[in-house]
Amino acid sequence: MKKEDILIVCALELETQGEIDDYNVLYTGVGKVNATFGLSNYLAMCDEETLPKLIINFGTAGSRDLKIGELVDCKKFLQRDMDCQPLGFQHGQTPYEDDVPIMLEFPDVKFNPVNKHFRGWGFICGSGDNFVTNMNKEIDSVEVFDMEAYAHAKVCHLYEIEYISFKYVTDNVNGKSPDDWVTNCKNGAIKFKEEVLGSLE
Repeated sequence: MKKEDILIVCALELETQGEIDDYNVLYTGVGKVNATFGLSNYLAMCDEETLPKLIINFGTAGSRDLKIGELVDCKKFLQRDMDCQPLGFQHGQTPYEDDVPIMLEFPDVKFNPVNKHFRGWGFICGSGDNFVTNMNKEIDSVEVFDMEAYAHAKVCHLYEIEYISFKYVTDNVNGKSPDDWVTNCKNGAIKFKEEVLGSLE
């Protein structure tokens, strides 16, 4: 995969520490609304020649099982804070939306130098507009927790663009998570640049 064919999407410059300034990077801000607007606005201004062939998300995330400091690949995405179960819908399902699956999946993405998951699929990332410190109300299948990746994935699904997310685990979704995120946030960009971007042509 060539560098010029890729758009890297991140929430905050704080997460990249200037490590990837020489790449095509879009910063959208925190949360699903900002992520959706930022990426949609960018793609709407592209023509056939400038539309990215692959969109890569890099960001920080929490995980209940993965070790702090691990960089993982995600190719399955859920909206973990969409919960209309009292209306008879599944947790994560957007009501009255039949043309978009609950789980957005990108199995055909070939660029994946991390590829840590034994299934070859990457981890399941659940996005929501809250910082997770308690697992009691979370979807059991979610392995990585963030605030933006599902939004990117939905935009990419609608635009029919390949998408993959690489998440640097900063915390273990518990009472220490906010402090752990601040402490570990700066380390992920170097690892992402070495392990992922180092594979680009």
